[in-house]
Amino acid sequence: MIGDGTSTFDARLDIVPTDPGVYLMKDASDSVIYVGKAKNLRNRLRSYFGKNPQGNAKVLAMISHVADFEYVVVSSELEALLLECNLIKRYQPHYNILLRDDKGFPYVCITMQEEYPRIMKVFRPDKNMVGAKYYGPYLSGDLYRALQALRDIFPTKTCRKVLPRDIGKERACLNYHIGRCVGPCRGDVPVEEYRKVMEDMCRFFEGKYDGILRDLEAQMQEASEALDFERAAVYRDRLSALRAVMANQNVSFPRESDRDAVGFFRDAGEMCFRKLELRGGRIIGSSTYFLKDEGESEDALLQAFLMQYYPTAAEIPREILVAIELEDRDVVEQAISDMAGHKVVLHVPSRGDGARLLELANANAKEALRRRILRVGSSNQSVETALRLLASKLNLPEVPARIESYDISNLGNDDRCGGMVVFTDGRPDKSAYRLFKIKTVEGQDDYASMREVLTRRFSHSGDEKFAKMPDLILADGGLGQVNAIYEVLEELGIQDKIALAGMVKDRRHRTHGLVTRDGLSINLAEDAREDEEMMVLFRLVTAVQNEVHRFAITYQRKLSKKRNLTYSLETIPGIGTAKRKALMKHFGSIKAISQADVGSLAEAERISQKDAEAIYKHFHES
Repeated sequence: MIGDGTSTFDARLDIVPTDPGVYLMKDASDSVIYVGKAKNLRNRLRSYFGKNPQGNAKVLAMISHVADFEYVVVSSELEALLLECNLIKRYQPHYNILLRDDKGFPYVCITMQEEYPRIMKVFRPDKNMVGAKYYGPYLSGDLYRALQALRDIFPTKTCRKVLPRDIGKERACLNYHIGRCVGPCRGDVPVEEYRKVMEDMCRFFEGKYDGILRDLEAQMQEASEALDFERAAVYRDRLSALRAVMANQNVSFPRESDRDAVGFFRDAGEMCFRKLELRGGRIIGSSTYFLKDEGESEDALLQAFLMQYYPTAAEIPREILVAIELEDRDVVEQAISDMAGHKVVLHVPSRGDGARLLELANANAKEALRRRILRVGSSNQSVETALRLLASKLNLPEVPARIESYDISNLGNDDRCGGMVVFTDGRPDKSAYRLFKIKTVEGQDDYASMREVLTRRFSHSGDEKFAKMPDLILADGGLGQVNAIYEVLEELGIQDKIALAGMVKDRRHRTHGLVTRDGLSINLAEDAREDEEMMVLFRLVTAVQNEVHRFAITYQRKLSKKRNLTYSLETIPGIGTAKRKALMKHFGSIKAISQADVGSLAEAERISQKDAEAIYKHFHES
């Protein structure tokens, strides 16, 4: 629990993703007091909210005022840095002003208005330099490395000579002789030839790589045909450098048009909208909104959001990306166009940059709602209310302190496993989570698998690693799973000590309600629409069901990956089932096999020298 002594909140760092992103710290009045970036969101936030917060006196002062936070997941660390810069400018957070020098990011300036254009680093565009081209902003370190790499591609002037004033005054420098400058200072290079180099540089910053590649390939071919192999080698090196730079481009959305992307996700009686703002090819802002889901269509909910948000929007771009085609699209487009004072198009992208941006908006909406659901509410009182209502609905003698939930996951007859998650006082207790690989059940039988998992779990009920007995078991499934669990509890003679219910889903595979062993069905989704208090119970049950499903299926996918890697040994020439088993028995894991040398491989039973060489080649060529 984190707080300033007067209020507390549950940071829930375990549900924060490990992706790059930006986080916004808020105080008790919901004002943004700090904006930060992170390559790994969870690790960065842990440095603030762990047992021993890290930072100087000002950072610790900021932490003491944090009442909540939110975050935006992005595709790369570069996007996180640029988004952070824009959010700082938007919110002007108190502790950013105190803690950092917010001087912005540098731009590339190419002085195309001059006869001999120069390339420079500047911190803001100069309106007086009419005709100059600006690209950015970029990170200072990234810009330095980019310019260094670009000089391997484009033979540009790096000396301090002023052209045309200094033409012919001195001999050409070393860069000219090694092909890294066309040598305009010599006086025999036409202005058009030098400007062509700078135009190619502009094309690169505009993302028009294909044309540059084609030109360099044609020039290399021309030099080769003329038997000028030294010049051909220069073009070859420039091609290699260009391809290396292109392979490391971090800019996710190179298109220059301005767009909004409206993503959404619905669960637990709510719908989350996440709007990402793309300006000049960069994500510069994000907004999160929640609407009560009362069973309306996604069309109606999306239309309601658009018509409520954009009348007060500070800026409306010409294109808004949405996930579904609205029935009244023309009417909504016209209404938003009237608000904006220009034509606005609602577009459902199916591929390309637009589809990737919308996918990112949807992912962020899902992440925001997932965190909201797992937290149940904004305070301890919400969790206590949810547990009290749960006890009432299930006729429990007291509020359940420890809730366990189980789910079975499999892929056909393979990779069968079970997951157990634990909620203590309404919060996930990850240290108590357990995984079970199905050992005794043959074939795909979820009920038998559930009985095996429960038998194994309760046979260790006295072990320290399983802690105390649960007050309530919530099974991920209907009456069949409930009965399978009850049979185990009855065999162990503990059926009267542990309450039991199942969590059922609707046709869209979303949490719907609870079912008890006597067949009583509790429609939580409907109750949540009619009663605000019931919403917190609905969130709690949804959180439990989502978490146990996520935990079980993650383990199943891990088993599947391991099995596929193991069986991939049989794709090596000369390695069949018997030799695969011999290798696994000798080394214990695929990783150990992949790291072994030829001599060590040949020591395994059934493995010849030829087999060992084939295995080594398989892993090391890959």
